[in-house]
Amino acid sequence: MISMAMRLKSGIWTAAYIRRCQVEGAFAVVGRRGAEEAGAVFIIIDRLDGTGTLYGPAPQAVFDEAQPTDRIFTVVLGRQGPVPTADIEARLKRETGFDPDIWILEVEDKAGRHFLDRVVA
Repeated sequence: MISMAMRLKSGIWTAAYIRRCQVEGAFAVVGRRGAEEAGAVFIIIDRLDGTGTLYGPAPQAVFDEAQPTDRIFTVVLGRQGPVPTADIEARLKRETGFDPDIWILEVEDKAGRHFLDRVVA
């Protein structure tokens, strides 16, 4: 028997993620709508002080073969601490130039909470 595991569509995943953020008391919006089916998702955690952290898709090497459909994220900018939001915007401009199908979600949380289930270093 062949397993046909499918990843949740990006549009559905982003709607669920935004709802989760709102339930936790954080304001979250879609800053840029990408490809509905499988666009990569980037998440800005805005600390409301001019700094933030950017999360993006983890490299393929970290995916678990037992759970290939999970979305796994990694810190793209801000691993050592929050970075200026201008740095995040510049990075996302480059990402959009490389892949116009990406999603950009923006979460405002002074504590820097990301609400992601799986984040790898």
